[in-house]
Amino acid sequence: ALWPVAAVEVHTSKEVDAVNGTNLRLKCTFSSSSPISQHLSVTWNFQPEDLSSHEPVFYYLKEPYKLSAGRFKERVTWDGNIERNDVSIIIWNLQPTDNGTFTCQVKNPPDVDGAIGEVRLRVVQKVHFSEIHFLAVAIGSACVLMIIVVTVVIICRHRRKKAQEKRTQVADTEL
Repeated sequence: ALWPVAAVEVHTSKEVDAVNGTNLRLKCTFSSSSPISQHLSVTWNFQPEDLSSHEPVFYYLKEPYKLSAGRFKERVTWDGNIERNDVSIIIWNLQPTDNGTFTCQVKNPPDVDGAIGEVRLRVVQKVHFSEIHFLAVAIGSACVLMIIVVTVVIICRHRRKKAQEKRTQVADTEL
């Protein structure tokens, strides 16, 4: 009987937007039917939008290896945790020339086959007003409104208490 060959499953976001000049964590996780091997390897590559040839970005085999040349030299650091099946990297100081597709490939012998994770990166000049920003503004406004309401209630109670004390003093002096 033939045993089915297990494959490594790689998980990434499909598309990511980031602001020019910022840093970005490219998240990549994996699952494997085999225990994590001492020979597990991770390869990150990049293909620019003009579909020119792939460029190496990062490599891991027992330890992270930095690039000695290329556009990502000194701009990529390891941010993964193999024990947690996380093989993410951080790209520093994003540039418009970083627009393109990043691929994350994991091999965990004997699991060496499987789909390669792909993340399409778009570097933008400024942040677009998104749902997250709207939510942040809404929550911030609600907090400010709550502070104003609490302050008004405290001031009203304080004034009411002062007025009541004054009436009590007036009543005491009339007696």
